[in-house]
Amino acid sequence: MTKLNTSLNKYFSGITLMIFFVLGMMSQSFAQENTADHKETLKEEVVAISHEAHEAEEEFKMQDMIFNHINNSNEFHLFGHIAIPLPCILYSKEDGFTTFLSSKLHHGSKAYNRYVLDHGTVKRLPVGFPEGEVEIGHLTHEKVDKVEITKLMHDGKEYEVEGASTLMKFTSYYDFSISKNVFTMLLAAVILCLIFFSVANAYKKRPGQAPKGLQNFMEVIVNFIIDEVAKPMLGNRYMTYLPYLLTIFFFITTINLMGLIPFFPFGANVTGNIATTMALAVLTFVITNINGNGAYWKHIFWMPGVPVPMKLFLAPIEFMGVFIKPVSLMIRLFANITAGHVIILSLVGLIFVFGKVGTSIAGATTGALVAIPFTMFMNLIEVIVALIQAFIFTILSASYFGAATEEAHH
Repeated sequence: MTKLNTSLNKYFSGITLMIFFVLGMMSQSFAQENTADHKETLKEEVVAISHEAHEAEEEFKMQDMIFNHINNSNEFHLFGHIAIPLPCILYSKEDGFTTFLSSKLHHGSKAYNRYVLDHGTVKRLPVGFPEGEVEIGHLTHEKVDKVEITKLMHDGKEYEVEGASTLMKFTSYYDFSISKNVFTMLLAAVILCLIFFSVANAYKKRPGQAPKGLQNFMEVIVNFIIDEVAKPMLGNRYMTYLPYLLTIFFFITTINLMGLIPFFPFGANVTGNIATTMALAVLTFVITNINGNGAYWKHIFWMPGVPVPMKLFLAPIEFMGVFIKPVSLMIRLFANITAGHVIILSLVGLIFVFGKVGTSIAGATTGALVAIPFTMFMNLIEVIVALIQAFIFTILSASYFGAATEEAHH
C-alpha cells in the first residue's frame, strides 16, 4: 500500500502536464414570418401553402439539426437564436491576428472583418468584401464535382466563402479559436486537476491510513487500471506507462460523460470529432514506436524463424499494421461515440417530425411519448459505452506498448 500511495502521489502531482499535452494536440438555428394583405384572399392562401411547404421541407432536414448539434462550432447553441458566444482567434498574413467573440457574427447574419459564421463554424470571405461589421444575407451551399461550395450574394456581387482548413486543403487563414470542443476539453482538464490534487493532498495528510470518500473512489479505479490493464499488458514495465494510461482513461471517460449532459457547459461531442480521436491515437502511436526495441522492429521487418520468401511477403503487411493500429483506435472511438449521439438526437427529432415543426400539438405529444422513454434508455446505454470505449482505448494502448517493449523469446 505504501508503494501504491507513493506511485499515486507521483501520478496525481504530475498528471497536469500530461493532460495539457493531450490538449495541445487539439486545436476545433428557424423562424419565418409571412405577411399578407388581408384584402387579397388569394395571396393569403398562397402564403399559407408556401408556409406549409416550408415546414414540410424542414421535416425532411432532421439531419441538419443532428449534425449542427454534434459538429464542433464557435458557439454553444442553446435554443432558437440563443447561443453563448466563444472567443474567435484567427490569423492571416494580410490582417494578422483578429480576435472577437462569435456573437459579433450574429449567428451568420453579419460578417466581421470578412469573417462569417456558417453552421457555427467561422469561415472567411475573399479580398474585396467590405471590412468591419457588415449585414449579409443567407449563405448558399451547392455541390460542384461532389465538393460543397459556400457562396454569398452582397450588393449584387457573388463571393465564394473560404472554408476551414482540412488535411487535403489549406486555406489562407489559421483558426486558433476556443471552439465548443476546445472549451469542453479545457473544462475537463480543470475538473480532473481539481480531483487529482484533492486526492493527492488526501494521501499527504493521511499517510498510511485507509482511503475514504473521493480518495477511496479514485483508488478503486486506479487499482483497476493497474491490475487489469497495465500489469497484464506490460508486466514489470507498467510503472513507466501508467501515467499515460491513467490520463488517457480519465480524460476520455470525462469528456464522454460530459457529452451526455444536454445543457451548457456540457453537451459537446468531443470524441465524436475525428480530429480529437486522431490526436489521441497519434500520442499512442508515437509512444509505441519511440519505445519499440530491436525485437519489436525485427518482428516487423524480418520475422525470426520464418522462411525468407514468407518474410518478404509478411514484412509489408506488418509495416502497414504499424499505422493501421492507431487508425483503428481513432475510428473505433469516433464511430461509437458519434453513433450514440446521432441515435439520441434522432429520437428527440421525432418530436418535431410528429409535431410538424410546432403546428401539431397532438403529433408532438405522440412524438414525445415515443421519444422520451427510448432516449432515457439510450442515455443509459451511452453511459456504459462511454466507459467501455475509454477502457478499450486504454487497454489497446497498453497492449501496443507491451508488444513494442517485450523482450525477445528464445
